[in-house]
Amino acid sequence: MSGEGLPTRKITIDEDDLRRLQADVWSNEFAPVKLELNGKTMDAKLRFRGGHTRNYPKKSYEIHYGDNGILHWNAEFDDPSMIRNALSFRFFNMMGVPAPRTKHMWLEWNGYPHGVYLEIESVDSAFFRRRSIGSKSLIYAVNDKANFGLIDPETDERKQTLLEGYRVMKGNANTEKRLIRFVGSINRLRKSSLRSLLVNRLDVTVYLKWLAGAVLTGNYDGFDQNYALYEHASTGKYRIIPWDYEGTWGRNCYGKLCGSDLVDVKGYNMLTRKLLAFKPYRQAYRKILAAMLESKFTLDAIEPEIDSLYERITPAIRDDFTRKWPFHSFEDEPELFRSYIRERRAIIKEELRTWTN
Repeated sequence: MSGEGLPTRKITIDEDDLRRLQADVWSNEFAPVKLELNGKTMDAKLRFRGGHTRNYPKKSYEIHYGDNGILHWNAEFDDPSMIRNALSFRFFNMMGVPAPRTKHMWLEWNGYPHGVYLEIESVDSAFFRRRSIGSKSLIYAVNDKANFGLIDPETDERKQTLLEGYRVMKGNANTEKRLIRFVGSINRLRKSSLRSLLVNRLDVTVYLKWLAGAVLTGNYDGFDQNYALYEHASTGKYRIIPWDYEGTWGRNCYGKLCGSDLVDVKGYNMLTRKLLAFKPYRQAYRKILAAMLESKFTLDAIEPEIDSLYERITPAIRDDFTRKWPFHSFEDEPELFRSYIRERRAIIKEELRTWTN
């Protein structure tokens, strides 16, 4: 196997360290490795990452190296196209919502081919610095308890703390207190008081664009988790960043085919529900959806992105026997993307036509 046309990354790991990682795939413990990146070899550390994918034979990894460098290597094991995350993040960037940059790569592991991976930019301080965005906090939504509500979706009982589902990556105790106050106020306040909270503490335009992106791409798993929040430095308002869009464009997060109508056009989670209860925000959201149907969420706009990604990775995918999907499934996926876009456009258009209030 070879990674024709793709950058190659190399990992060297001691067999004892590898066995230690494999003994508990759910541990977030790191192991020391040697990383060869862009022709340079350096010390690094590596751990398994992901949710249900940790049980798969082809793992995904998080790598820390150098001066706070972080990389995410996704096996994309459930995605026959290998481009759903990459295409989704490109789409968000087209919409004007900052999303991680991606790059397909070829991985070698202790001298043996490990196949094609998707390298995903970490959402961290460097992410904001590269985009000249000021942030005074960063919070990951790590599971579906990050639904902006008071109720734990697993137990149907009140959450023990409103921090459940969140992990503060940048900030302090005051960051946690502000988030708790924000989520609590969303659920407690009504009418003008709630509207004032949303105006003062949420960048509504960014949120509605993110909502439209999740709805258009069909990420059912992206409303209650798989996003990051940050407080914009100059305004103090929360903004949102997408994360983990493998289950999109007509397939769910396990790679199973799903209908183009799987995701409600109004989206999900408590914050979305509260926001769309106000007519001006509903109107603004509908305008964003209509604009996307006119410009960005079209075959003319998205097909070239699909073709570009496919042209780059096809030779390497053909040679990659670490994947669970046969090559003909990979070849068939562009038509599934096209069908999804056509069907999703029709669904959104019909909803906009009948959504009158």
